[in-house]
Amino acid sequence: MSSLLTASDLTHEDKVVWLEDPEELDYVRQALDKTPRRRGRPRYHRDGRMIGFTELGETAEADPDSGLQKRRVFYLLPHDRDAEPGGLYREGAPGEAVDPRTIEPRQVGRKTERSQRGLSAPTVA
Repeated sequence: MSSLLTASDLTHEDKVVWLEDPEELDYVRQALDKTPRRRGRPRYHRDGRMIGFTELGETAEADPDSGLQKRRVFYLLPHDRDAEPGGLYREGAPGEAVDPRTIEPRQVGRKTERSQRGLSAPTVA
């Protein structure tokens, strides 16, 4: 599914679960995936690694066509800044990347100076 999210995509989120400490990362990629369950760790089918995911509240209804739940997944690919600090994203970040410190349930994450320019940049609240 699209990684360009709106608040209306996230209305049933209840909790963000981190598998890695988000304070250590300049950015994470976020995407909206369809999963069979509201809670628990979803399956992960990308290169790289899952950093976190959201869990949905009890009132979240499944997609009528697929029967699946729409949940956010946070991840990094092998060529992202954390693994290759001097690589492609030494400065700048992928379009779907946001600062993990800005991620909360029901709110789309935001880009910050740190997510766009790296650890040496100050964090903008």
